[in-house]
Amino acid sequence: MWYRKLFSRARQPDLNGTRAQADGGDADAQFALGLKYGNGEGDLQDFPQAAQWYRKAADQNHALAQFNLGIMYAKGQGMPRDDAEAVMWIRKAAEGGDAGAQFNLGARYHRASLRDVQVDAVESRIEAYKWFQLAAAQGYKDSVASCERMTLSMSREEVVEGNHRVARCGAVPATGNPSQ
Repeated sequence: MWYRKLFSRARQPDLNGTRAQADGGDADAQFALGLKYGNGEGDLQDFPQAAQWYRKAADQNHALAQFNLGIMYAKGQGMPRDDAEAVMWIRKAAEGGDAGAQFNLGARYHRASLRDVQVDAVESRIEAYKWFQLAAAQGYKDSVASCERMTLSMSREEVVEGNHRVARCGAVPATGNPSQ
């Protein structure tokens, strides 16, 4: 429709200006170009180009770019699928405070806890709990429920250890207090 074109043009950022800023090393502009190419329609969607811009911003510790780059590695968008690279970038974003990355990492640890040998499963449960808690502390959707489900498969000692890890990250656990 004509009104979509009119209003979509009004909201479009200046691509040339953004590219100049990105070429100058601005991580936010690099991230914006990554989004533009990653979410673009038709000819504008270019996953290799999106990954290139995300990588530039990610190398400057831009947490959202790190997370998006990790997801692209996980899906094989614009590059070969590489789970090790995906986890590395998602972990960097999670450690940088990105709630989506924290939730994603918690879900990965939860899945690992279901298929790993007993010793690894304990560590995976504690890590899943920690990452879900950190995401919950930021109000990330479904984090509290995911954390509560995790506690059902954890011992009291595992929950206590998870709470210690959360506290070391500077957050206060939202659920799973064994004294309740």
